[in-house]
Amino acid sequence: MTQPIVAIVGRPNVGKSAFFNYLAGRRISIVEDTPGVTRDRIYAKCDWRNREFMLIDTGGIETSISDEIYKHMQRQAEVAIDTADVIIFMTDVKSGLTAGDREVAALLHKSGKPVVIAVNKVDTPGDPPAEIYEFYNLGLAEIFPVSALHGLGIGELLDYVFEHLPDENAVIEEHDSIHVAIIGKPNSGKSSLLNRIVGEERAIVSPIAGTTRDALDSLVIKEEKKYTFIDTAGIRKSSKIFSDIEKYSIIRAWSAVERADVCILMIDSIEGITEQDSKIAGYAHEQGKAVIVALNKWDLVEKDNKTFPTYVNSIRSELPFMQYAPVIAISSLTGKRVENLFPLIDRVYENTNRRIPTGVLNDVLNEAVAMVQPPSDKGRLLRIYYMTQASSQPPTFVMFVNDKELMHFSYERYITNTLRETFDFEGTPIRFIVRERGKEN
Repeated sequence: MTQPIVAIVGRPNVGKSAFFNYLAGRRISIVEDTPGVTRDRIYAKCDWRNREFMLIDTGGIETSISDEIYKHMQRQAEVAIDTADVIIFMTDVKSGLTAGDREVAALLHKSGKPVVIAVNKVDTPGDPPAEIYEFYNLGLAEIFPVSALHGLGIGELLDYVFEHLPDENAVIEEHDSIHVAIIGKPNSGKSSLLNRIVGEERAIVSPIAGTTRDALDSLVIKEEKKYTFIDTAGIRKSSKIFSDIEKYSIIRAWSAVERADVCILMIDSIEGITEQDSKIAGYAHEQGKAVIVALNKWDLVEKDNKTFPTYVNSIRSELPFMQYAPVIAISSLTGKRVENLFPLIDRVYENTNRRIPTGVLNDVLNEAVAMVQPPSDKGRLLRIYYMTQASSQPPTFVMFVNDKELMHFSYERYITNTLRETFDFEGTPIRFIVRERGKEN
């Protein structure tokens, strides 16, 4: 299920960033800051009335400037509008309704998206000033006077946003196919791989980093199995993100990871593992996604019989949290071993969805505990009473113990490795929830 996106748009200097910072930092609880994109935090995962959504800030849309810049800003607005499920249109009561506001409103009218107008800088409690009513001339649904400076009126505005978020049940996608996100930094060969798999120019391939702007879905049927491949914009270091449009592309890339069942992490074999590869891998791991590491451009690597094991050891060293991910060497350009991705996708998908009966699970647990004694502290021994599987994607297990403070990470890792050896959880992370018997948390 993909989280809804709420975008804040408007012309410059109406208080969009102040409004965003107020929401992200105070009245809305932050679920997490999405890692690895921009240092100026153009987006944050937020929660309102127990509904999570992604809030994104935008650059100011200015129409009364040169044609070249105008086209860029208009494109920025179109990308933000197209990305969002609900749009907060920020205006300024002190400057009143301007020609720039009308230009932005015209773009929003064409979108067909739910729009709410926030008239900012209404900094005095009480009845709103009469000046706000002129904004009804924009013809865009409801108007809410707010103060980003003092937090006035924001709760009412968010209630309106909440009511217009996509229905939670409608957001759940039909899973008649395996959803596979192709992720990685720019120029790692993601679009080339998609083209090779699909067999046509589904995505534009270019040596210029950042060519792919949107997440693209391609349905592939192979041996009566369905796969939905999601190509994504290359994810790059925040210090190198200059284009606002590219920022929105990255948001879509993160969203693609969220709605994927399996992620193919593309690594450039010539460059090797980079810091950005580690960040991308970390995000997929945190989201609990099954992962396959694809060493691309393998045709360009000088090889002997030790080359591949050396590369695998390097990946294990640089991505210590992802020891479970299978590694395959491919060439999206020549097609070498690309066909071998499909059985790997099937296997890791099966593993991330695997469910173990409680009885079998506890037989394995009891044998593991008998083999290696649980840790103790100051004479108090950890006792694991039983374990049950709570969910899949990723496989998540609840262990009931006498004292969860005694559960050392090394022993949890031992139990994890035992489960992997017994049940073949290759390609998927495993999560544990440790609870004390008789307690809910």
